[in-house]
Amino acid sequence: MEVPKYTPDQVNKLPEEPGVYRFYDKSEQIIYVGKAKSLKKRVSSYFNKNSGHDRKTRRMVGEIVTLEFTIVNSEFDALLLENNLIKQFQPRYNILLRDDKTYPFILIPHEPFPRVIATRRKVEGNGIYFGPYASVKAMHNVLDLIRKLYTIRTCKLNLTDENIKLGKFKVCLEYHIGNCQGPCVGKQDAQAYAYDLEQAQHILKGNMAQARQYFKDQMQEAAQALQFERAQKAKNKLELLEKFQAKSLVVNPKIDNVDVFTIVTDEKLAFINYLHIKNGAIVMTKTVEVKKKLDEQDEEILALIGTELRSRYNSQAKEVISNVALPVVQEGVLYTVPKIGDKKKLVDMGIKNVLYYKKERISRISSTEPREVRIMKQLQEDLHMHKMPEHIECFDN
Repeated sequence: MEVPKYTPDQVNKLPEEPGVYRFYDKSEQIIYVGKAKSLKKRVSSYFNKNSGHDRKTRRMVGEIVTLEFTIVNSEFDALLLENNLIKQFQPRYNILLRDDKTYPFILIPHEPFPRVIATRRKVEGNGIYFGPYASVKAMHNVLDLIRKLYTIRTCKLNLTDENIKLGKFKVCLEYHIGNCQGPCVGKQDAQAYAYDLEQAQHILKGNMAQARQYFKDQMQEAAQALQFERAQKAKNKLELLEKFQAKSLVVNPKIDNVDVFTIVTDEKLAFINYLHIKNGAIVMTKTVEVKKKLDEQDEEILALIGTELRSRYNSQAKEVISNVALPVVQEGVLYTVPKIGDKKKLVDMGIKNVLYYKKERISRISSTEPREVRIMKQLQEDLHMHKMPEHIECFDN
Protein backbone atom coordinates (compact mmCIF):
# COMPACT_ATOMS: atom_id res chain seq x y z
CA MET A 1 0.00 0.00 0.00
CA GLU A 2 1.38 3.38 -0.98
CA VAL A 3 1.80 5.89 1.85
CA PRO A 4 0.21 9.27 0.99
CA LYS A 5 2.62 12.19 0.72
CA TYR A 6 1.88 15.73 1.88
CA THR A 7 3.31 19.06 0.82
CA PRO A 8 4.52 21.68 3.33
CA ASP A 9 1.32 23.71 2.95
CA GLN A 10 -0.75 20.68 4.08
CA VAL A 11 0.86 20.19 7.51
CA ASN A 12 -2.38 21.32 9.20
CA LYS A 13 -3.88 17.99 8.08
CA LEU A 14 -1.42 15.98 10.17
CA PRO A 15 -2.77 14.26 13.32
CA GLU A 16 -2.01 15.27 16.92
CA GLU A 17 -0.79 11.75 17.72
CA PRO A 18 2.80 10.53 18.31
CA GLY A 19 4.68 9.29 15.30
CA VAL A 20 7.63 9.52 12.90
CA TYR A 21 7.87 11.88 9.94
CA ARG A 22 10.11 11.82 6.81
CA PHE A 23 11.09 14.81 4.68
CA TYR A 24 11.80 14.34 0.94
CA ASP A 25 13.65 16.63 -1.47
CA LYS A 26 12.91 17.22 -5.19
CA SER A 27 14.72 14.01 -6.17
CA GLU A 28 12.43 12.06 -3.77
CA GLN A 29 15.33 11.24 -1.43
CA ILE A 30 14.71 11.17 2.33
CA ILE A 31 16.73 14.03 3.78
CA TYR A 32 15.49 13.90 7.38
CA VAL A 33 13.66 11.52 9.76
CA GLY A 34 12.23 12.77 13.04
CA LYS A 35 9.91 11.72 15.85
CA ALA A 36 7.24 13.69 17.66
CA LYS A 37 4.78 13.58 20.56
CA SER A 38 2.38 15.43 18.28
CA LEU A 39 3.06 15.11 14.56
CA LYS A 40 1.02 18.20 13.70
CA LYS A 41 2.75 20.50 16.21
CA ARG A 42 6.25 19.26 15.54
CA VAL A 43 6.14 19.28 11.75
CA SER A 44 4.32 22.63 11.66
CA SER A 45 7.13 24.19 13.71
CA TYR A 46 9.57 23.70 10.81
CA PHE A 47 7.48 25.90 8.54
CA ASN A 48 6.76 28.63 11.10
CA LYS A 49 8.73 31.72 10.04
CA ASN A 50 8.93 32.91 13.66
CA SER A 51 10.49 29.70 15.00
CA GLY A 52 14.04 31.11 14.98
CA HIS A 53 15.71 28.09 13.36
CA ASP A 54 19.46 28.08 12.81
CA ARG A 55 20.99 28.33 9.33
CA LYS A 56 21.30 24.56 8.79
CA THR A 57 17.67 23.93 9.71
CA ARG A 58 16.47 26.72 7.40
CA ARG A 59 18.51 25.23 4.58
CA MET A 60 16.95 21.81 5.15
CA VAL A 61 13.41 23.27 5.25
CA GLY A 62 14.12 25.00 1.94
CA GLU A 63 14.81 21.60 0.35
CA ILE A 64 11.60 19.90 1.56
CA VAL A 65 9.17 19.14 -1.26
CA THR A 66 7.00 16.41 0.31
CA LEU A 67 6.67 14.59 3.60
CA GLU A 68 5.28 11.33 5.01
CA PHE A 69 4.39 10.24 8.52
CA THR A 70 3.64 7.08 10.47
CA ILE A 71 1.45 7.06 13.60
CA VAL A 72 2.66 4.89 16.47
CA ASN A 73 1.33 3.98 19.92
CA SER A 74 3.93 5.68 22.11
CA GLU A 75 6.98 7.93 22.18
CA PHE A 76 9.23 4.90 22.66
CA ASP A 77 7.79 3.22 19.56
CA ALA A 78 8.52 6.46 17.71
CA LEU A 79 12.11 6.42 18.95
CA LEU A 80 12.66 2.83 17.78
CA LEU A 81 11.11 3.48 14.37
CA GLU A 82 13.12 6.69 13.96
CA ASN A 83 16.30 4.82 14.85
CA ASN A 84 15.60 2.03 12.34
CA LEU A 85 14.73 4.44 9.52
CA ILE A 86 17.86 6.53 10.09
CA LYS A 87 20.03 3.41 9.91
CA GLN A 88 18.20 2.23 6.79
CA PHE A 89 18.16 5.47 4.76
CA GLN A 90 20.99 7.48 6.40
CA PRO A 91 19.44 10.91 5.66
CA ARG A 92 22.05 13.62 5.32
CA TYR A 93 20.48 15.92 7.91
CA ASN A 94 20.27 13.26 10.65
CA ILE A 95 22.98 12.52 13.17
CA LEU A 96 24.45 9.06 12.55
CA LEU A 97 26.50 6.75 14.71
CA ARG A 98 29.13 5.80 12.15
CA ASP A 99 31.28 2.88 13.23
CA ASP A 100 32.68 0.47 10.65
CA LYS A 101 34.52 -1.66 13.21
CA THR A 102 33.48 -5.23 13.82
CA TYR A 103 33.52 -5.98 17.52
CA PRO A 104 34.40 -9.40 18.93
CA PHE A 105 32.00 -11.84 20.56
CA ILE A 106 32.61 -14.86 22.75
CA LEU A 107 30.96 -17.93 21.25
CA ILE A 108 30.00 -21.29 22.72
CA PRO A 109 29.42 -23.24 19.48
CA HIS A 110 26.92 -26.07 19.00
CA GLU A 111 29.35 -29.00 19.05
CA PRO A 112 30.20 -32.00 21.23
CA PHE A 113 32.03 -30.77 24.36
CA PRO A 114 31.67 -27.11 23.29
CA ARG A 115 34.63 -24.74 23.44
CA VAL A 116 34.58 -21.09 24.54
CA ILE A 117 36.13 -19.09 21.71
CA ALA A 118 36.47 -15.57 20.31
CA THR A 119 34.90 -14.56 17.00
CA ARG A 120 34.08 -11.41 15.03
CA ARG A 121 31.32 -13.03 12.95
CA LYS A 122 27.89 -13.55 14.41
CA VAL A 123 25.95 -16.23 12.53
CA GLU A 124 22.56 -17.12 13.98
CA GLY A 125 22.29 -20.81 14.81
CA ASN A 126 26.04 -21.39 15.27
CA GLY A 127 25.85 -21.34 19.04
CA ILE A 128 25.43 -19.03 22.04
CA TYR A 129 27.02 -15.58 21.64
CA PHE A 130 28.09 -13.22 24.42
CA GLY A 131 28.95 -9.61 23.65
CA PRO A 132 29.89 -7.82 21.54
CA TYR A 133 32.86 -6.51 23.51
CA ALA A 134 33.95 -2.94 22.84
CA SER A 135 37.51 -3.86 23.85
CA VAL A 136 39.46 -6.87 22.56
CA LYS A 137 41.57 -6.74 25.71
CA ALA A 138 38.49 -6.93 27.94
CA MET A 139 37.25 -9.94 25.97
CA HIS A 140 40.58 -11.76 26.31
CA ASN A 141 40.68 -10.99 30.03
CA VAL A 142 37.34 -12.79 30.42
CA LEU A 143 38.51 -15.71 28.27
CA ASP A 144 41.74 -16.05 30.26
CA LEU A 145 39.78 -16.02 33.52
CA ILE A 146 37.44 -18.78 32.32
CA ARG A 147 40.34 -20.95 31.16
CA LYS A 148 42.08 -20.54 34.52
CA LEU A 149 38.95 -21.37 36.50
CA TYR A 150 37.43 -24.19 34.47
CA THR A 151 38.77 -27.11 32.46
CA ILE A 152 37.24 -26.15 29.11
CA ARG A 153 38.99 -27.67 26.08
CA THR A 154 40.73 -25.43 23.54
CA CYS A 155 41.42 -28.01 20.80
CA LYS A 156 39.41 -28.19 17.56
CA LEU A 157 38.89 -31.98 17.59
CA ASN A 158 35.52 -33.38 16.55
CA LEU A 159 34.65 -35.13 19.82
CA THR A 160 31.70 -37.23 18.74
CA ASP A 161 30.89 -40.36 20.75
CA GLU A 162 31.92 -42.47 17.76
CA ASN A 163 35.32 -40.84 17.38
CA ILE A 164 36.04 -41.14 21.11
CA LYS A 165 35.01 -44.83 21.22
CA LEU A 166 37.23 -45.57 18.19
CA GLY A 167 40.20 -44.11 20.09
CA LYS A 168 41.08 -41.59 17.38
CA PHE A 169 42.63 -39.10 19.82
CA LYS A 170 45.35 -38.84 22.43
CA VAL A 171 45.57 -36.40 25.33
CA CYS A 172 47.70 -33.34 24.69
CA LEU A 173 49.85 -31.04 26.85
CA GLU A 174 46.74 -29.20 28.11
CA TYR A 175 45.66 -32.43 29.85
CA HIS A 176 49.08 -33.05 31.40
CA ILE A 177 49.28 -29.52 32.89
CA GLY A 178 45.75 -29.74 34.27
CA ASN A 179 43.92 -27.36 31.92
CA CYS A 180 41.75 -30.12 30.42
CA GLN A 181 40.30 -33.35 31.83
CA GLY A 182 40.66 -35.36 28.64
CA PRO A 183 37.16 -35.73 27.19
CA CYS A 184 38.84 -36.73 23.91
CA VAL A 185 39.80 -40.10 25.45
CA GLY A 186 36.74 -40.55 27.65
CA LYS A 187 38.31 -39.33 30.90
CA GLN A 188 35.51 -36.73 31.35
CA ASP A 189 31.91 -37.45 30.42
CA ALA A 190 29.60 -34.98 28.70
CA GLN A 191 27.51 -34.33 31.84
CA ALA A 192 30.51 -33.29 33.97
CA TYR A 193 31.84 -31.15 31.13
CA ALA A 194 28.46 -29.46 30.68
CA TYR A 195 28.41 -28.56 34.39
CA ASP A 196 31.76 -26.77 34.08
CA LEU A 197 30.51 -25.02 30.96
CA GLU A 198 27.37 -23.89 32.78
CA GLN A 199 29.51 -22.30 35.50
CA ALA A 200 31.60 -20.53 32.85
CA GLN A 201 28.41 -19.06 31.37
CA HIS A 202 27.62 -17.40 34.70
CA ILE A 203 30.80 -15.35 34.32
CA LEU A 204 30.03 -14.54 30.69
CA LYS A 205 26.61 -13.28 31.81
CA GLY A 206 28.22 -11.21 34.57
CA ASN A 207 26.78 -13.37 37.39
CA MET A 208 29.93 -13.36 39.52
CA ALA A 209 28.03 -14.13 42.75
CA GLN A 210 27.01 -17.59 41.48
CA ALA A 211 30.55 -18.31 40.30
CA ARG A 212 31.96 -17.32 43.71
CA GLN A 213 29.46 -19.55 45.51
CA TYR A 214 30.44 -22.47 43.28
CA PHE A 215 34.09 -22.31 44.38
CA LYS A 216 33.14 -21.68 48.03
CA ASP A 217 31.04 -24.86 48.00
CA GLN A 218 33.88 -26.79 46.36
CA MET A 219 36.37 -25.54 48.95
CA GLN A 220 34.14 -26.43 51.94
CA GLU A 221 33.22 -29.82 50.49
CA ALA A 222 36.88 -30.72 49.94
CA ALA A 223 37.89 -29.48 53.41
CA GLN A 224 35.18 -31.57 55.09
CA ALA A 225 36.43 -34.61 53.16
CA LEU A 226 39.99 -33.77 54.36
CA GLN A 227 41.06 -33.29 50.72
CA PHE A 228 43.16 -30.27 51.54
CA GLU A 229 44.98 -30.04 48.21
CA ARG A 230 41.66 -29.89 46.33
CA ALA A 231 40.38 -27.34 48.86
CA GLN A 232 43.45 -25.17 48.27
CA LYS A 233 42.92 -25.27 44.50
CA ALA A 234 39.30 -24.15 44.96
CA LYS A 235 40.48 -21.38 47.29
CA ASN A 236 43.04 -20.20 44.73
CA LYS A 237 40.37 -20.04 42.06
CA LEU A 238 38.04 -18.13 44.38
CA GLU A 239 40.79 -15.59 45.06
CA LEU A 240 41.49 -15.31 41.31
CA LEU A 241 37.82 -14.59 40.66
CA GLU A 242 37.61 -11.99 43.44
CA LYS A 243 40.82 -10.32 42.22
CA PHE A 244 39.38 -10.10 38.70
CA GLN A 245 36.12 -8.59 40.00
CA ALA A 246 37.95 -6.12 42.25
CA LYS A 247 39.55 -4.52 39.18
CA SER A 248 36.10 -3.51 37.92
CA LEU A 249 34.30 -2.99 41.21
CA VAL A 250 32.24 0.20 41.37
CA VAL A 251 31.29 2.13 44.46
CA ASN A 252 28.36 -0.12 45.41
CA PRO A 253 28.32 -3.87 44.59
CA LYS A 254 24.52 -3.87 44.95
CA ILE A 255 24.11 -1.80 41.76
CA ASP A 256 23.00 -4.37 39.20
CA ASN A 257 21.95 -4.36 35.55
CA VAL A 258 22.18 -0.59 35.01
CA ASP A 259 23.09 1.42 31.90
CA VAL A 260 24.90 4.73 32.40
CA PHE A 261 24.89 7.32 29.59
CA THR A 262 26.67 10.67 29.75
CA ILE A 263 26.88 13.31 27.04
CA VAL A 264 29.02 16.39 26.46
CA THR A 265 28.55 18.52 23.33
CA ASP A 266 29.99 21.50 21.51
CA GLU A 267 28.75 23.32 18.42
CA LYS A 268 29.64 20.54 15.96
CA LEU A 269 30.07 17.29 17.90
CA ALA A 270 28.46 15.24 20.64
CA PHE A 271 30.55 12.88 22.80
CA ILE A 272 28.74 10.04 24.56
CA ASN A 273 30.02 7.52 27.11
CA TYR A 274 28.22 4.26 27.81
CA LEU A 275 28.81 2.08 30.88
CA HIS A 276 26.96 -1.14 31.63
CA ILE A 277 26.97 -2.24 35.27
CA LYS A 278 26.32 -5.86 36.26
CA ASN A 279 26.50 -7.06 39.89
CA GLY A 280 28.52 -4.02 40.89
CA ALA A 281 31.10 -4.39 38.10
CA ILE A 282 31.61 -2.46 34.88
CA VAL A 283 31.26 -5.11 32.17
CA MET A 284 31.01 -2.76 29.18
CA THR A 285 32.40 0.68 28.42
CA LYS A 286 32.30 2.60 25.15
CA THR A 287 32.81 6.24 24.14
CA VAL A 288 31.53 7.49 20.77
CA GLU A 289 31.25 10.79 18.93
CA VAL A 290 28.59 11.95 16.49
CA LYS A 291 28.40 14.97 14.21
CA LYS A 292 25.54 17.35 14.91
CA LYS A 293 23.63 18.04 11.70
CA LEU A 294 20.99 20.48 12.94
CA ASP A 295 20.52 22.24 16.25
CA GLU A 296 19.82 19.00 18.14
CA GLN A 297 19.38 19.13 21.91
CA ASP A 298 21.49 16.89 24.16
CA GLU A 299 18.40 14.93 25.22
CA GLU A 300 17.45 14.23 21.61
CA ILE A 301 20.94 13.02 20.67
CA LEU A 302 21.29 10.85 23.76
CA ALA A 303 17.87 9.25 23.30
CA LEU A 304 18.74 8.23 19.73
CA ILE A 305 22.34 7.12 20.28
CA GLY A 306 21.53 5.51 23.62
CA THR A 307 18.87 3.35 21.97
CA GLU A 308 21.37 2.37 19.25
CA LEU A 309 24.06 1.41 21.80
CA ARG A 310 21.61 -0.60 23.93
CA SER A 311 20.53 -2.45 20.80
CA ARG A 312 24.09 -3.03 19.57
CA TYR A 313 25.28 -4.45 22.88
CA ASN A 314 22.08 -6.39 23.61
CA SER A 315 21.42 -4.58 26.88
CA GLN A 316 18.37 -5.66 28.84
CA ALA A 317 19.02 -3.22 31.70
CA LYS A 318 15.87 -2.12 33.51
CA GLU A 319 17.43 1.11 34.74
CA VAL A 320 19.12 3.89 32.76
CA ILE A 321 20.89 6.75 34.52
CA SER A 322 22.37 9.79 32.78
CA ASN A 323 23.43 13.41 33.19
CA VAL A 324 20.45 14.72 31.19
CA ALA A 325 16.76 13.94 31.47
CA LEU A 326 15.78 11.65 28.60
CA PRO A 327 12.48 12.62 26.97
CA VAL A 328 11.32 9.08 26.20
CA VAL A 329 10.57 6.46 28.83
CA GLN A 330 10.46 2.82 27.71
CA GLU A 331 7.84 0.78 29.52
CA GLY A 332 9.46 -1.27 32.26
CA VAL A 333 12.70 0.80 32.26
CA LEU A 334 13.45 3.41 34.92
CA TYR A 335 15.17 6.59 33.66
CA THR A 336 16.79 8.84 36.28
CA VAL A 337 19.26 11.70 36.65
CA PRO A 338 20.90 11.03 40.05
CA LYS A 339 21.89 14.04 42.15
CA ILE A 340 23.71 12.31 45.02
CA GLY A 341 25.00 8.90 46.05
CA ASP A 342 26.76 6.04 44.29
CA LYS A 343 24.80 6.38 41.05
CA LYS A 344 25.81 10.02 40.82
CA LYS A 345 29.44 8.85 41.14
CA LEU A 346 28.87 6.58 38.14
CA VAL A 347 27.56 9.52 36.12
CA ASP A 348 30.60 11.55 37.17
CA MET A 349 32.84 8.68 36.04
CA GLY A 350 31.13 8.69 32.65
CA ILE A 351 31.57 12.46 32.29
CA LYS A 352 35.26 12.09 33.19
CA ASN A 353 35.65 9.52 30.39
CA VAL A 354 33.83 11.75 27.90
CA LEU A 355 35.91 14.82 28.72
CA TYR A 356 39.15 12.85 28.42
CA TYR A 357 38.06 11.43 25.05
CA LYS A 358 37.11 14.92 23.85
CA LYS A 359 40.43 16.37 25.00
CA GLU A 360 42.39 13.60 23.25
CA ARG A 361 40.44 14.04 20.04
CA ILE A 362 41.05 17.78 19.97
CA SER A 363 44.76 17.29 20.64
CA ARG A 364 44.96 14.72 17.81
CA ILE A 365 43.37 17.15 15.37
CA SER A 366 45.34 20.20 16.45
CA SER A 367 48.72 18.48 16.61
CA THR A 368 50.70 17.23 13.62
CA GLU A 369 53.21 15.48 15.90
CA PRO A 370 53.14 11.70 16.34
CA ARG A 371 51.27 10.42 19.38
CA GLU A 372 54.49 9.09 20.97
CA VAL A 373 56.10 12.55 20.84
CA ARG A 374 53.02 14.16 22.40
CA ILE A 375 53.07 11.60 25.22
CA MET A 376 56.75 12.20 25.92
CA LYS A 377 56.21 15.97 25.98
CA GLN A 378 53.36 15.51 28.42
CA LEU A 379 55.60 13.31 30.58
CA GLN A 380 58.32 15.98 30.48
CA GLU A 381 55.83 18.61 31.61
CA ASP A 382 54.32 16.45 34.37
CA LEU A 383 57.73 15.46 35.80
CA HIS A 384 59.23 18.97 35.40
CA MET A 385 62.10 17.63 33.28
CA HIS A 386 64.56 19.95 31.51
CA LYS A 387 64.61 17.75 28.39
CA MET A 388 62.09 15.47 26.76
CA PRO A 389 62.82 11.82 27.73
CA GLU A 390 64.18 9.76 24.86
CA HIS A 391 65.11 6.59 26.72
CA ILE A 392 63.24 4.90 29.58
CA GLU A 393 64.45 1.89 31.59
CA CYS A 394 62.30 -0.18 33.93
CA PHE A 395 63.56 -2.24 36.88
CA ASP A 396 61.65 -5.00 38.66
CA ASN A 397 63.07 -5.84 42.09
